[in-house]
Amino acid sequence: MTRSPSFLAITIAAVAVAGCVPRAAPPVPVAVPTPPPPVVAPPPVLPADWQDWPWTPGAWRYLRDTNGTRAVYAQPGQPVALQLRCDRAARAIWLERPGAIVAPFTIRTTSTTRTVATQAAPGASPQIAARFAVDDRLLDAMAFTRGRFTVEQPGTPPLVLPPWAEIGRVIEDCRA
Repeated sequence: MTRSPSFLAITIAAVAVAGCVPRAAPPVPVAVPTPPPPVVAPPPVLPADWQDWPWTPGAWRYLRDTNGTRAVYAQPGQPVALQLRCDRAARAIWLERPGAIVAPFTIRTTSTTRTVATQAAPGASPQIAARFAVDDRLLDAMAFTRGRFTVEQPGTPPLVLPPWAEIGRVIEDCRA
């Protein structure tokens, strides 16, 4: 079948006109708005007198294992905030809290305030620990303080803890 020259001319003209149609521009990407940075609440302003500071949320638990006894302070389902551990073999008591900053602890009780040296403690998670001889009177001050005692360390929030019986039990276990 032969095609007429006019058919061929029309086809070429149609193709040429189609080639002149501008291509559709690609869609402009929609910019996803950047979420605002999270609002970090400033730490609460504590009263001037440490004896008016609120307790750190949590409770003491007394635990016994093959190495001795310990009192741990934590909220249910949360990591331990502080641990008082008896090492019977070394006749020492360790006060440990999570962290990686090796800076002294300042311990305040109603009768005593003392700064104690710390060291990194071995374990699965970073811990900072202070070692006490079993007859250290600061341990008694922690056990028998009125209302609360604190463990403070630069760069970390202070721990304000109740002097529950678990502390005295661990101390007496280690002295026995």
